[in-house]
Amino acid sequence: MRPATIVRGTTAVKRAGLGLALALSAAIGPARLEAQEGGAYAIRGGTIHTVSGDVIEDGTVLIRGGRIVEVGTSVSIPSDAQVIDASGKHVYPGMIDAFSRLGLTEIGSVSATNDQSEMGSFNPHLNAHTAIHPASEHIPVARANGITHTLSAPGSRGGGFFGGGGGNGGIPGQATLIHLDGWTVEEMEIERSAAMVINWPTIRRGSFDFQTFSFRERSFTEAKKEYQEGVGKLEDWIQAAKHYRQAMDAGSTRVDRDLQLEHLARILDGALPVIIVANQRLGIESAVEFAEKHGLKMILAGGREAREVKEMLAEKGIPVILGPVQRLPGERDDPYDDPNTLPGELYEAGVEIAFATFNSSSSRTLPYEVANAVPFGLPKEAAIEAVTLNPARILGVSDRLGSIEVGKVANLIVTDGDPLEIQTEIEHVFIKGVPVDLDNKHWRLWEKYRKRPGKETKVVT
Repeated sequence: MRPATIVRGTTAVKRAGLGLALALSAAIGPARLEAQEGGAYAIRGGTIHTVSGDVIEDGTVLIRGGRIVEVGTSVSIPSDAQVIDASGKHVYPGMIDAFSRLGLTEIGSVSATNDQSEMGSFNPHLNAHTAIHPASEHIPVARANGITHTLSAPGSRGGGFFGGGGGNGGIPGQATLIHLDGWTVEEMEIERSAAMVINWPTIRRGSFDFQTFSFRERSFTEAKKEYQEGVGKLEDWIQAAKHYRQAMDAGSTRVDRDLQLEHLARILDGALPVIIVANQRLGIESAVEFAEKHGLKMILAGGREAREVKEMLAEKGIPVILGPVQRLPGERDDPYDDPNTLPGELYEAGVEIAFATFNSSSSRTLPYEVANAVPFGLPKEAAIEAVTLNPARILGVSDRLGSIEVGKVANLIVTDGDPLEIQTEIEHVFIKGVPVDLDNKHWRLWEKYRKRPGKETKVVT
């Protein structure tokens, strides 16, 4: 592997290994600004990418009380504002990982550090909010790469690749939208209950036989029967929630309180969006029909075969949260570039898209997942929008987040280039209008091991 180069300030150092380069590209060391809750800051002289409007050259963003109070080229900077010289730099809205496990899992092989799923397949009353660990080491790493907020979502046990293998389906619970900074989850909270997650059943032809410790192929008839049983269970739960709500509305004293059905009933009138995780065409079509039948406000997540129904998704206004682009095709006979071309095809069809990692430790790679779709048909501007304003719109918080506009929460990043490129450094990150420390475990390990005796890093000039 060719060594990579990182620039921190004015010093360039050589790093060994592309894998380490990926891990450390986010790290640029601690922020040097004095963080003042509710203070005033002026990011002056940079190229401001508002996302919702025109790019502003040599502009200024004024922040006060956690909000953006002025944006433009002739902003008057108050005397009490801390000034960040962004000359030659770029200012973007902070990026959002639209479906992650951040705060819910730390080390996959250590069960005590994993709280992303519960026993049983149907837990609509559970909320990721109660399990989020603000001190997770994954959060500062993601934050240092420009991710300022995320939808932290629960998953079912054995959920499969990027949440897409729903098995026989289920309802793992409610997802929480959070800022990636705060001592407690209450400080991090944007929307405690942002969406209900439903894992749609899949048709699984292959299964693992633990008696013979080998995979066995099942008939399509057998696999489809299991699939239909899974859909039937979801139907039963929705019907039960409807009956429960009718009984409660009627003031019935004969029905005991049921927290599962009480929370599930919130999705029936569209007050709480439903993120349905589905990848197969049959599953996507069935999920859309299911959502329409029960009046659900549906968001599709995963969507590996969404191109096959893109016209339907566009017509019905169903947004799609896409998983990682840097992956193998879903089926053996799919084109090699199938994951790369999917975002562009959906965009061209008029489907609103957002990107997500469906992961925790890999959340830092979100910009590079998006970047890999650009050479395959996704316009550059649309790619930036798909990790900023689009997910904010999809999750119903675009009045507060997603773009650089007056009145919005000041979740911003200052970079020395395109944030989707791996060479770019994130120089400042603001969350809720306050500069956050960019120090993280990846950077500390890099500093530690590059200084070991006899292994001094050579300076590249």
